[in-house]
Amino acid sequence: MIKNGEKCICGRVHSCDIEKIIIKSGAIKELAGLAAGYENILLVADKNTYAAGGVAAAEALGDKIKNTLVYQDEGLLVPDEYAVKRLEEALFKGADLIVGVGSGVIQDLCKFVSFKKGLPYFIVATAPSMDGYASAGAAMIEGGMKVTYQTHVPVAIIGDAEILKNAPLDMIRAGYGDIIGKYSCLCDWRLSAVVNGEYLCPEIYDMTYEMLLKVRDLGPALMKRDGDAVCALTEALAGVGVAMAYAGNSRPASGSEHHLSHFFEVTGLLKNEPYLLHGVDVAYSTVITEKLREKLLNETPDFSEKEADEAAFEKELDRVFGSGAKGVSALHKKAAYRPPYGVYREKWDVIKAVLSEPPSSAEISVMLASVGLYPERFEATYPPEKVKDAVKFAPELKDRYTVLRLYNDLRND
Repeated sequence: MIKNGEKCICGRVHSCDIEKIIIKSGAIKELAGLAAGYENILLVADKNTYAAGGVAAAEALGDKIKNTLVYQDEGLLVPDEYAVKRLEEALFKGADLIVGVGSGVIQDLCKFVSFKKGLPYFIVATAPSMDGYASAGAAMIEGGMKVTYQTHVPVAIIGDAEILKNAPLDMIRAGYGDIIGKYSCLCDWRLSAVVNGEYLCPEIYDMTYEMLLKVRDLGPALMKRDGDAVCALTEALAGVGVAMAYAGNSRPASGSEHHLSHFFEVTGLLKNEPYLLHGVDVAYSTVITEKLREKLLNETPDFSEKEADEAAFEKELDRVFGSGAKGVSALHKKAAYRPPYGVYREKWDVIKAVLSEPPSSAEISVMLASVGLYPERFEATYPPEKVKDAVKFAPELKDRYTVLRLYNDLRND
């Protein structure tokens, strides 16, 4: 078991600076006590999250709130330069705490700006939709590209079951999908440890896997908005964030399934094309990555070295990413380490054992169906050619080795 600030069996010292995580019915009532040491608070929400939990947060904090920013954007709020500027403009001299009310985007904006300004922040969760509540990573959109910054964790996370269980069902589905995606990312972590010798802490790995198992069978209860099930999901999502803080990066929570999700979001923003909620994309992408593992297991791989045609690749980047191609090209040039093909040949039996660890794509599809996530929705949003492009080009968006890199190295699809 990991003990905060103490040496782990992996040889490293893991720590997480979150002081309080309260996830239960009536948790919002404890907000005032948590904020007892602060007097000049900026409250941040969007119009939906303000109605869901912002009003209650404002009542709890009273006259400690000196300014309130409520984003009124139509459609999805994007954590881009403009949204950051608005938050910075809402800050005032003497502010000593930012309290965000929301989920993914509000969390990232508050995390990013509070870190930049040297301020602490709280997050009042309004939906069990993603695993970033306890994470130090802030996923921002800059120049149309997704960039993740290492910032800091919140001082406190508050999740009130009465607020969380009333979140839109798609956001509950997204949180469930994000947790099911850990089957994929944990396999990728093991894969990179075998192929590249990447550091892997067995305690952090086990911590994340145990949270996955606690949530895996809760689909039907979540769809009934059961308070206990929603709290369990939120605890798992927050717990995965703590695992990331312990690891010092997002490896315990993000792998090939997240890279595909990022691809769909980035190309959607660049080309004004539809994309799904992050966790929903992660859920469906977990099925895709598992199908890639199954193909690698069921076919004889091609271990021959492949000569890269950089000119043709750059042309393809223009086709796929349009105005964002230059940024992707820069990432490509410093992309994740590609092992010599001899490593694949020598370690293939061990690699196959790792690839065999997750449930099958059919089993994962059954899990997703338990919360109403069916492949028809994904297929209606992303045509086959876009999925094919995602498998090939998503690895260029992150400097991290996953099954996507292995698949592209060993196949000629």
